[in-house]
Order: sequence, then structure tokens, then C-alpha cells
Amino acid sequence: MKRKDFLSAIVPLGATLSAMATGKDLSEPEIPLTIPPYLQKGDMIGICCMAGSISVAGIQPAINKMEEWGFQIKVGKTIGEKDFSFGGTDAERLEDLQQMMDDPSVKAIMSARGGYGTVRIIDGLDFKKFAIHPKWIIGFSDVTVLHAHLNRNYGIASLHSKMCNSFPEDWSKAESLQIETIESIRKCLLGEKMQYAASINVNNKTGIGTGALVGGNLKTLETLAATKSDLITKGKILFIEDTDEYMYSIDRMLWNLKRTGKLAQLKGLIIGGFKLKPDDPNEEFGRTLEEIVLEKIKEYNYPVCFDFPVGHQKNNFALKYSVQHQLTVNGNSASLTEIR
Repeated sequence: MKRKDFLSAIVPLGATLSAMATGKDLSEPEIPLTIPPYLQKGDMIGICCMAGSISVAGIQPAINKMEEWGFQIKVGKTIGEKDFSFGGTDAERLEDLQQMMDDPSVKAIMSARGGYGTVRIIDGLDFKKFAIHPKWIIGFSDVTVLHAHLNRNYGIASLHSKMCNSFPEDWSKAESLQIETIESIRKCLLGEKMQYAASINVNNKTGIGTGALVGGNLKTLETLAATKSDLITKGKILFIEDTDEYMYSIDRMLWNLKRTGKLAQLKGLIIGGFKLKPDDPNEEFGRTLEEIVLEKIKEYNYPVCFDFPVGHQKNNFALKYSVQHQLTVNGNSASLTEIR
């Protein structure tokens, strides 16, 4: 290749990298939001394994409760299946989820549990029928793959929430917080307007921001970078959570968000639960979660809320993914309100 041709080839790449570093918009036009029909009593919810395995007994408390709510339940073929850690082979999980997506009698699909495996089947799914007749996809953690994919490619809202393995066997012994968070799934599915409050954290950044709510598991979001499931965050409220990671890993993943421009043009940032591995005493990272986050967003001007009730914890409320919300943070309170 001649030098002139070589320079012509690399200049667009250099411009792209520069724009990413400065947070300039590189995104394609936004896809209009589609909210799946809210459920009515008598509607059917399908349950399948998108990732990790679980027994029929393991989902029975969820079946009992959702039937008590007035819904019918369809148990997928992958429930009880096991391929090492997976709830069946990739082909089995793909077929089960595809059948649920295409079945007109199924109005919502709940992932039985998280784990790992959704990214292994996402590119094999056919969304043509689903895009015409969308339904609520329910779950969090590894299901972030589906939430992000639906947002990026179809503009279809979904439900970031607890899954079957979070329903207690004995409701009489369940904590009020656990009951309240699971009840939030029912409220979202029935179409109630949602509002959430977070405990005050002195590191919060005050302000008001309005935008579509997107995000999820931080590690999963990192793995989706530069794929066709990658999130566009410009003008949106981003929420993140994670578990079982070292502090330096959280720092690295947040640098990824910053360097790819995903933190630059937000309307708000929500930091949910982070269950961290303890540092090696000889290799302490020496920074708190709040310090790590604030370092990455110090030049940006939007509200930031720490300790929000979402993540791998009992305090994990259902959130309508891709739907417009308003984040309000002041010295005395922090709230997230769905906008109608």
C-alpha cells in the first residue's frame, strides 16, 4: 500500500478514537421505544434457562407466587436440564428461548436464574416475530446481554429484575425488603408507574436528569463493547452493578466505560450494589468505590446516585429497562421516577 493510501485509511480510525476519548457522539440514530403490552390476570409467563442450570424444585416458589398473582406459567424444556454449569446445551437453551419468544400465548419470559451463558446464544436468536409482537424479558446479571441487545437493535423495553432463584420458599419467614422487591416485578408487569428511593450517600452529585434507563451488570457491559449488543449511552441514565469482583477490576471496567465515551454524555449515573472480593493484604488497591467512580466522571455535569437498590442483593428492585425516567438527587434525597 502506498503511503498516501495508508494515511487515508488510518485517518478515519484516528478520528474515531479521538472522538471516543472526548465523548463526541458516534452513534447511529436512536430507535423509537416500544413498550411490550403490560400483563393482565390470566396471561402466561414462560420460564426458561438462558444461562445457568436450576431444578424444577428451584423454580417452584416463583411458580407458586406468580400463579398467586393471577398468571399462568409455562415451564421451559431447559428447566432441570444440565450441561455442566449450563441449563442445557447452547442448542437446547437457544431452542427453548426461541420457542418462548415465538409463542403467541406467552406474554413475558423470565430467566430462571443468572450465571453465565446468554452471550453464547444471543447471535443465534431470531427476533423477527418478537420485534412484531414484543413481550417482557425478565431477569438481571447475565440477562444484561438480552436487555442491552433489545435496547440497541430494537428499542424494545424489558424488565431488569430478580429471577426465579430469588423467590423465598417460605414467605412467612421472608424479610419485608425481599417481599417488596419481588412485588415490584408484579407492579411493573401490570403497568404501574414506578418510583424508587435510595439512601443518602455523601458522595452523591446533585442534579436532575431525564432519559431512557439502561445499564446492568458492569462486567457484562464490558464484554459487549464493540459488539452489535453494545449500548449507546448518549442522553440516557446509566445504572451499573456487579458482584464477586476485585476493586481493581471495577476500576478497569470503569476506565473502559470512560475511554469508550459511555460516561461523557449521560443524563445521570446510578451506582447499585457492588459485592467486592477482599484485596490481597499485600496488594491493596487503596481506593473506595466512590473514589473510583468520581475520578472517572469529574469533568461531567450530571447527577450521580450511589447505593441505589439494584444488584446482586436482596435490595434489588425491578426496573423498566429502556423506559424514560427522571433521576433527582439533592442533599436530602435521591429518587428515580418513571415518566409517562
